Amino acid sequence: MQAAEVTKSMRKPTNLSLDSALLKEAKALGINVSRSAEVGIAEAVKLHKQKQWLEDNATALASSNAYVEANGLPLARHRQF
Repeated sequence: MQAAEVTKSMRKPTNLSLDSALLKEAKALGINVSRSAEVGIAEAVKLHKQKQWLEDNATALASSNAYVEANGLPLARHRQF
């Protein structure tokens, strides 16, 4: 989810427990803590989904890689590079 997509969705008030020193420093720097947290959570969700997809498809990926190792790329003879 990109930042532009985050801003289009509905917001829900949420309570978070954050390191007080970090929160104080972020506020002093003018950082929008809510938006920053949202972007960080969106990135964590993205990474988790990527990891889950790789785990769910590990067998298929291994099978495909084994086929290519044994037989080469299916259309390799048509490559012009």
